[in-house]
Amino acid sequence: MSVPKIRIHGLNGGEWRSEGDYVLYWMVSSRRSRWNYALQYAVERAREMAKPLVVLEAIRCDHRWSSERIHRFVMDGMADQGVAFAQTSALYYPYVERQKDEGKGLLEAMAQRACGVVTDLFPGFFLPRMLGGAGGRVQVALEAVDSNGLLPLRAAETVFSTAYAFRRFLHKTLPPFLLEMPEASPLSGVTLPRLGRLPVEIVRRWPAITAEELAQGASFSGIAVSRAVRPVVGVRGGEEAAQKRMRSFLAHGLGRYAEERNEPALDVTSGLSPYLHFGHLSTHEVFAALVEREGWEMARLGKATGQREGWWGMSKEAEAFLDELVTWREVGFNMAYLNDQYDQYASLPDWAKQTLDEHRQDPRPYLYSLAEFEQVKTHDPLWNAAQHQLMREGKIHNYLRMLWGKKILEWTRSPEDALAVMIELNNKYALDGRDPNSYSGIFWVLGRYDRAWGPERPIFGKIRYMSSDNTARKVDVKEYIARYAP
Repeated sequence: MSVPKIRIHGLNGGEWRSEGDYVLYWMVSSRRSRWNYALQYAVERAREMAKPLVVLEAIRCDHRWSSERIHRFVMDGMADQGVAFAQTSALYYPYVERQKDEGKGLLEAMAQRACGVVTDLFPGFFLPRMLGGAGGRVQVALEAVDSNGLLPLRAAETVFSTAYAFRRFLHKTLPPFLLEMPEASPLSGVTLPRLGRLPVEIVRRWPAITAEELAQGASFSGIAVSRAVRPVVGVRGGEEAAQKRMRSFLAHGLGRYAEERNEPALDVTSGLSPYLHFGHLSTHEVFAALVEREGWEMARLGKATGQREGWWGMSKEAEAFLDELVTWREVGFNMAYLNDQYDQYASLPDWAKQTLDEHRQDPRPYLYSLAEFEQVKTHDPLWNAAQHQLMREGKIHNYLRMLWGKKILEWTRSPEDALAVMIELNNKYALDGRDPNSYSGIFWVLGRYDRAWGPERPIFGKIRYMSSDNTARKVDVKEYIARYAP
């Protein structure tokens, strides 16, 4: 197998069986046809067994924070997948649950006829529980493949408490894995036996969504999903949009990234996080495109110092971007994979919990409820603008997202309440919410991956402090407030 063994995780004791009708790839997080280790592994299994390949991509209508915004983004991707897989020998089956629990039993029914099942490993949200449950219901082999980042999740055995420590580990550990890249197009030039259609009893009970419904958006009419969070106007999900955004950033944004990414009015951030979260884009593909742009070779790698710049041997703009794409993104995946309390207050470092507890009774200058935060009813124009951007565009400018969280800590009755508010608003509205990297940002507000700061302050204690006034002195926020004033 060309897929590294370290990335393949067995989820049950089932066996691969030659008498099955096909190899099933259950696509749950790496929702793409390119640069996908799980798809590559499924193709290899199908070729080895001379069997057809079936790709099942499904979405439930009732998971927490399920909304029209999320559904639209995922279904955009399904439309792209339909086009991409139609040009291959694989059978693509997109299923959108229309009413709660209608999709129950689909995986088991398809697995009964399969030689084995390949799926995606994703260490966040409800997916680990979902895959664990599936392992007990599927009788054939069920194997999850890690396509999450440049560093396989199994390569690290401990949770890292700081970005510096994780960065130093990366510098020592990552180089061999840079020689192992997924195939850009796993099905290109591959001829497999074709499966004309799935059994009638499966198709009738769980009908696939049509290309016309996906393309026209008419499918929303029958889906029991919340309409409270509308799709983001002008933002499309899917592989095509993801690659277009990546190319645009590398051509026009990367050269300004190191110097201007913290300026809200300029907005030179990559905008790739939603596509990475939903699996429409691979970190490997972004890295490969960056390598080509930089004309980079591995011989340029430096010594393992743990410093932000200098190790890669690329331009300062590329190194600044890689620190976000690799270090900060993958340290969050490290936490989620090895600590099942990664989204709980208890997972904060001891020093942070201690200082927050010592200042638990400090008077708050303002107190707002979740509803008041969500309705953008604070006294602070900059915070209101950030929240309004989140609700309208599904994102907050990276620099202001830190301030957004710090003010929630200052304006709630307890740090636990602050955490609950941040998680609820972020996961409900942000396109990249519910992701391990997104949780890193939320928990950083409360001290994760940070250190104790002085002077000690009311409410914050030794937690890093931020204010709207200080932010306005560091970066230009006037145009941002004008643009996003509710």
